[in-house]
Amino acid sequence: MSTCSICGGVGLVRVVSAAGLWVSRPCDCQEIQREERRLAAARIPERYRHYDLDGYEILRGADPSLGRAHMTARSFVEAYPVDTAGKGLLFTGSIGVGKTHLAVGVLRRLVRDRGVRGLFCDYRELLKSIQNSYNPQVATTELELLQPVFAAEVLVLDDLGAQKPNEWVWDTVALILNTRYNNKQTTIITTNYPDLPAGGGAQTDAERAAREQSLGDRIGDRMRSRLAEMCVRVEMKGEDFRQSIKRARFG
Repeated sequence: MSTCSICGGVGLVRVVSAAGLWVSRPCDCQEIQREERRLAAARIPERYRHYDLDGYEILRGADPSLGRAHMTARSFVEAYPVDTAGKGLLFTGSIGVGKTHLAVGVLRRLVRDRGVRGLFCDYRELLKSIQNSYNPQVATTELELLQPVFAAEVLVLDDLGAQKPNEWVWDTVALILNTRYNNKQTTIITTNYPDLPAGGGAQTDAERAAREQSLGDRIGDRMRSRLAEMCVRVEMKGEDFRQSIKRARFG
């Protein structure tokens, strides 16, 4: 990091006060450095580092739900933390509609404007890391991996439900969500699965085989019910934004 051209790296600058006296005050570069450290601690992947709320683009003709989701994300930031009361956001929708973009945008804005201790976690990677910790040759324990997840003031849990469900997955999800729920911590979640109960209302074997899997199928109905208490659901509909951009450029 280059030395500040204003304070020379000492962190203080001399200014004239309202009384006409020369006084020292903290240089703005100090807050910028603190913000950079908080963003680095949030572990936002390089691929998503440029995502912010101002840069969320809605293409002409897009489903109105995308605009509503964008406004909800902005309103959430303005309301945090007093009026959000520990609740988070659950972004649901198909691949490529911008769920992760908005989730990261909210996290970045809260880190920058509210000074929160935030953390980004990819759901599938987190579970794989926990499973790997059971290997006796790995020094990191499950508790050490989960401690930052439990401690984060604001957690982004991206792609919830992506891991094939089993009892261990459900127990691990329950541990994470229940711990954060009990501590009234804010959790922002994205998922590609519709927020419906397991089974999705299908009655016959053929209907169950043909239907799209739901969030209840992937994390269990008990944890889906818990999410209803923890988060405001934000449904996003539309085509894959990334595919639309490719068609516009090369089609």
